[in-house]
Amino acid sequence: MSFDFLPVLAGWNELAHGTLVTVEITSASLLLGCVLGLLVGMGRLDPGKRLIYAICSTYVTFIRGTPLLVQLFLLFFGLPAFDILLPAFVCGILGLGVYSGAYVSEIVRGAIQSIDKGQMEAARSLGMSSGTAMRTIILPQAVVRMIPPLGNEFIALIKNSALVSLLTIADLMHEGQKIISVSYRSLEVYLAIALVYLVLTTVTSKILQRIERHLRAGGTVQ
Repeated sequence: MSFDFLPVLAGWNELAHGTLVTVEITSASLLLGCVLGLLVGMGRLDPGKRLIYAICSTYVTFIRGTPLLVQLFLLFFGLPAFDILLPAFVCGILGLGVYSGAYVSEIVRGAIQSIDKGQMEAARSLGMSSGTAMRTIILPQAVVRMIPPLGNEFIALIKNSALVSLLTIADLMHEGQKIISVSYRSLEVYLAIALVYLVLTTVTSKILQRIERHLRAGGTVQ
C-alpha cells in the first residue's frame, strides 16, 4: 500500500479554511458553555431554592443524558417545525455550547463545594454579603481548581466539534470529506485531519497549563 498526500496538499487551503471555522465555532461554544456552566453550577449549589435548582438540574440531566448529535439535529431539523429557522453555524454553536455548559456546571459546582465552608462563614461574619464573598473569596480559589477538569472538557469539545459537519457547516471535517469525494484518498485526508485536531488540542492544553501555573503562582489557592 502506498500513500499519496498530493490531494491533501492540493486541498490545503480548504483544510485551512475549515480549521478556522472549527476554531471559530469551538471558541464561541466555549464562551457560551462557560457562561451557562457558571450560572447553572451556582444555581445547583442551594437545593433550598427549589425552582432554580429544579430548572438547572433538569437541564443538566437532559443534556448529559442524550447524545450531542441528537441535540444538534433537534436544533437544525427540529426547530423549523416551530417556524424557527437558525443558520447552521448558529445551530452548531448553540448545540456545542449548551452541551458543554452542562458538564462545565458540574465542574463549577464541584470546585466551589470543595472550598472550605468556613471561609464563607468567616466572610459573612465580617459583614460581607454572600454574593460579595462568593465573588471575591470563594470563586478565585475555585477557578484554580476548575482548570484541569475544564481543560479536559475544552479538549473534548474541540473533538466533538467534528459533528457539526453533519449540519453542512464547512468545518475541518466537512472540508476534508469534500476532498475525499473527489480524490478517494480517505486514509491520507483523515490522517491530515487527525493531525490538525491533535495540534489544536495540544495547543489548548498547553495554554491551560500556563494559565493554571500563573494562577497558582499568584497565591490564590489556600
